[in-house]
Amino acid sequence: MTRKYSDMNQHDALYKVARAYPGGLEALAVRMEVSVNVLRNKLAPGIESHYPSFEELSQIVELCSQAGVKDALLPLHALLRRHGMAAFVVPEPDQISGDDLSQTVCRVVSQVGSVAAVVSDALLDGVITAAEADLIEREFQGALTALGEWRARIRAHHHRAENKK
Repeated sequence: MTRKYSDMNQHDALYKVARAYPGGLEALAVRMEVSVNVLRNKLAPGIESHYPSFEELSQIVELCSQAGVKDALLPLHALLRRHGMAAFVVPEPDQISGDDLSQTVCRVVSQVGSVAAVVSDALLDGVITAAEADLIEREFQGALTALGEWRARIRAHHHRAENKK
């Protein structure tokens, strides 16, 4: 039987992201300087006697992010969701382009529209499946990221105006 991993479960999400590291768990274990068997035992959702430490979780997310693994931050989002919280990526000042703030507003509205669309589609039959809930969660994360970017752009715009004085 094939196990279905949930993006909203922090253990599943961490295992899924780690396995997506270029070269798989074997390559990730080498980078982390641990044996692949230890890493596999700490990450496999079915093994309840081993868990990664906070530092290992952070290192896995960091290494996967640096390697360009899709959704490398997913385990952090899942962990926060479990505790009724959400996060967004805060762009570094050098990552903020000088485009018009109205373009950013349009991206925010577009992302919120995407959330509404997936929720509407999921509710057509009156039931939200686990896969639909995962998709909704991803869309919410996209909307939060767009809001965070908007916030950062407004702050950068303000700082540029202050520096001109």
